[in-house]
Amino acid sequence: MGLADAQGVELSPPSELTYLHGAYGEMLAALEQALEGKGAGESVHLQLEPQQAFGEYDPQLLRTEPLGRYGEGVTVGMQIEEHGLLYSVTEIAAGSVVLDANHPLAGMALRFSVVILTVRSATKEEIERGVSLP
Repeated sequence: MGLADAQGVELSPPSELTYLHGAYGEMLAALEQALEGKGAGESVHLQLEPQQAFGEYDPQLLRTEPLGRYGEGVTVGMQIEEHGLLYSVTEIAAGSVVLDANHPLAGMALRFSVVILTVRSATKEEIERGVSLP
């Protein structure tokens, strides 16, 4: 599966993905719907708008806090859990840290390119767990 933004800029290199089909939450609902009924060798090319993917960017999920509140070792890219939200550190400057709880792809239209390699029936264990096993 390949992933690009709406302008065609690659966001992640093509890679293989195994998932359990059937609304188990492993895949974006709109992408899973586009894959419904497809078989090995078929391709799907799909653009999802933000509301179909990771939602609109919410500026209220952005916070600036004093760097000293988090101690030593805070770096851009690390994640901090607070108040039931997972924040990414996006910037450190002038004694402050910027925290963002938005998904990194929030607010973006995304283009998926999928080639289905194989399709198989789920095992009983996979269905019970709600995820595919490697």
